Amino acid sequence: MISFKPKQITKSLLGVLPERARDVLIKRYGLGPIGETSTLESIGQTYGITRERVRQIENYGIQSIQKSEEYKKNYSLFIEIQSIIDKLGGGVIAEHVFLDEITSDPILKNHLYFLLVVGDPFYRGKENPIYTHRWFTEKKVADLVEKALRQVHETLKADELVSEQEILNRFRTQLQETATKYDESVLKRWLKMSKQIGSNPLGDWGRSDSPNVRVKGIRDHAYLAVKRHGSPLHFKEVAEAINTLFDHKAHVATTHNELIKDARFVLVGRGLYALTEWGYTSGVVKDVLREILAKEGPLSREELIDKVRKERYVKDNTIIVNLQDTNLFRRLSNGTYALAE
Repeated sequence: MISFKPKQITKSLLGVLPERARDVLIKRYGLGPIGETSTLESIGQTYGITRERVRQIENYGIQSIQKSEEYKKNYSLFIEIQSIIDKLGGGVIAEHVFLDEITSDPILKNHLYFLLVVGDPFYRGKENPIYTHRWFTEKKVADLVEKALRQVHETLKADELVSEQEILNRFRTQLQETATKYDESVLKRWLKMSKQIGSNPLGDWGRSDSPNVRVKGIRDHAYLAVKRHGSPLHFKEVAEAINTLFDHKAHVATTHNELIKDARFVLVGRGLYALTEWGYTSGVVKDVLREILAKEGPLSREELIDKVRKERYVKDNTIIVNLQDTNLFRRLSNGTYALAE
């Protein structure tokens, strides 16, 4: 994707500096052979100077490079970087996305990042609670994209999960005519600028602070596994699904214990769990019968069996036996059942 060799260019640019300024930049940006970066504090300790003095030397070094003949000689490469930002991101792109698109080598990324810092045809938007570090060549486009990302976040409910296509549709709606100027790959890169919106390991999107996106433990993995399956699963199947979908070892007993504790799940049969959000009622069969009758009034045995079976994976006879509890239910003269008074 790039026609130049970043390490070679940084070496030539650093060559215009006095030894100490050159060493400070090498340490700060990880431009040495092992790519290790150093803090202002640690560099200051090395030279016996304050961290503020180190910062001054760093700024002096960058400004000296920008004023040098070597910088002018290599200016075409900065124009090339500008064109890559325009091509990949329509004029604005998250820093980590830009670097990942070009290389997977962490040391090479350090050199590319240094060239971004030194170059002047593009500008950096600093990281904050809403956005990652980002680089832009078009301030107007950057402002439009950032505003649209905030608006997309506002459309998402706390623990809502949507497909990639749905999040792109919402993004297009907020971008309005701007979206028509760029292809889908650019929109996907723009989404990665947001720290408020994210995707989980299964490719579903939502708010980044939701446990459905920021997946951590067995419970979160189990939720996604059952949701992906779309119908109740036995806890053993849930453990197997976690292993398959996430390559994450889930012990059967541990999975069962976590499902019991999490309000996102409801036991709907012997070892079978569904998601509460699907509308299943918690409790044993008697509890389900009581809730149905309280809500709908007297019903026939067949109607009750049908409604309970939508809530619980149990045999018809189990439902009939529970209806015989005269402390809770009574059979009316017309053959229907109601709650005992």
